[in-house]
Order: sequence, then structure tokens, then C-alpha cells
Amino acid sequence: MISRHIHSKPVKPIGLGCMSLSWAYGTLPAREDAIALLNRALDLGYDHLDTANIYGLGHNETLIGEALKHRRREFFLATKMGIVIEGEKRGIDCSPASIRRCIDESLTRLQTDHVDLYYMHRRDRSVPIEESVGAMADLVKEGKIGSIGLSEMSADTLRRAAAVHPIAAMQTEYSPWTREPEIAVLDACRDLGTTFVAFSPVARGVLANGVRDPADLADTDLRRGMPRFNADNWPANRALVDQFCALAAECGVTPAQLSLAWVLSRGEHVVAIPGTGSIAHMEENFAQRDWIIPADVAARIDALINPQTVAGPRYGEAMQRSIDTEMFG
Repeated sequence: MISRHIHSKPVKPIGLGCMSLSWAYGTLPAREDAIALLNRALDLGYDHLDTANIYGLGHNETLIGEALKHRRREFFLATKMGIVIEGEKRGIDCSPASIRRCIDESLTRLQTDHVDLYYMHRRDRSVPIEESVGAMADLVKEGKIGSIGLSEMSADTLRRAAAVHPIAAMQTEYSPWTREPEIAVLDACRDLGTTFVAFSPVARGVLANGVRDPADLADTDLRRGMPRFNADNWPANRALVDQFCALAAECGVTPAQLSLAWVLSRGEHVVAIPGTGSIAHMEENFAQRDWIIPADVAARIDALINPQTVAGPRYGEAMQRSIDTEMFG
């Protein structure tokens, strides 16, 4: 697999999103299984791991620290700050004081003296983006972080941030069924030399054929509260998935592999970080890493799954208010 780059550092185009090992989707793997998955990923060649301080309220960072501290030099490590979950308190805090406190807490949990990439997880509208980025730039100077990233932010916010300090990465949901980055962010990233990091590149498991009936999802599963999985929207979306799976079979790859190849075809500045709690799925995501999607197949996907054919928005109103990304009208 030919490497791409984040802040001049080479990384495989497919990295590993680690959230599923601690939070959000289905039944969490046992600790020993999660540790085995992380080590197996490095053995296979994964070299970009993505976490955040809120994944499992620190559990995910602690897990990575314990599982991989002896292998720290083998991978590019990214984490995030900014979302606050303290008991019943929910909010966003990207003040300089919070940024500095959070990086020290993350480094302790991760058992390392630096992370390669530090994201602002959400935009804090009470603090100018320039002020937050300035505080993160201080951490670069101190050697605690290698580069700065933004998550779920708009092209305008990215440009304002980049005027203060180079932004190494922008992380946003992107797959055939979530296309908002195509409005402006993908182009802004290309213009600024910012790597676009696609999370949920297999559409929260949907384009891996991992959801047949949302009623079967665990009560705690994050997807239960997302509009595309409700009773009104799911039948239409499942019909799209069935056609997508048929196309994958025609190409001789799995649905997940087809979705990943589509994402990576959108630009040389794009990398993907599919997440899973399953070793088998993690191996599957990497198995066809050198397969290049034919242009005619990508065009068929574009015609099949797009903002006009997918039923329902990706987030409900409350969640949508917390992000800064552009939206289709």
C-alpha cells in the first residue's frame, strides 16, 4: 500500500478508529480481546491509530496506553479534546486552559510524552478559533503534540485556523451516504495541504452490511438515535444497501472494502479510519488495501447512494447544532 501523509509523516491510507473498543457501537469486546486487536492491527501494518479523551470517558486512551506502550514508535497516534462529559454536564470547551489540561491528562492515560496529531473535537463557539489554535500551537512548540487537527468543522473555520498555524488534518464523517465534505471541506483541505481524515467510512457499519434491522441493535448503541435508522427512513436505506452489496459482489470485494476504496478514490489527500471491535472485520478492512476502484464502479455508487437518495439526515437536531460542517440545503 502506497503511503499518504499527515503533516509530512507517511501513514497507510487505511488507519484504525479505536472508539468501538470502548464506546458507542454494540457490545464492547472484552479487554483482552481489545488488546489483542490493537496488537494484531500493528502486526498487519496499520500505522495510524485514532482515539479521543471522551471515548469511554478515558477508557480508550488508557487501553491504548496499556496495550501499546511498548510499541509506541510503530504508529502515528492521534487523539482529541474539546467535548466535555462530566456527569450530567455536556458541552464544548476549547479554551486555552482546558486544552492544556486535557493534553496532560491524555498523555498520562496514553503513557507517552507526545501525540503525533491533536484534534479540536468540536468548535467552541464561545472561544475564537484563532485563540484555540494559538493554544495548540504552543503545545507544538513544547513537543507535546506533533501537529494540529480539527474535527467536524467548516471550510471557513479551517481557513481561519490555518491563518494562525498549519492544520495537518480535518476529520469528518465521509462515505457514499454522507457527502457533506464535498460541499467545501474536501477542496479547502486540498488547497491548504491539509489531510482529510474520513471517519465512519463504511457508514457506521451500514455499507459493511453490518446492520440489517436497527431493532436488533443494543439499547446503548449510538445508531438508535440517528434519523437514518428510524422506522420511517430505514426501509429506503436498506434497499440502497442491498444494491450496494450486489455491486461489491460483482467486483469481488466485500461491501466494506468497496466503501473504503470509494472513499480513498476521492483524492490523494484523503485517508480513512474505519473502526471495529472485531479482529476479523479489522483484517477485512485491510485485506484489499491495494485495490483501486474502477471509475465506472465509483460512478455507479455515486448514482445509487447520494444526498438525494439517502433517507434522513445523519444527525438529529440537537447533535447537528454541535457541529460546524456545511449542510446540504
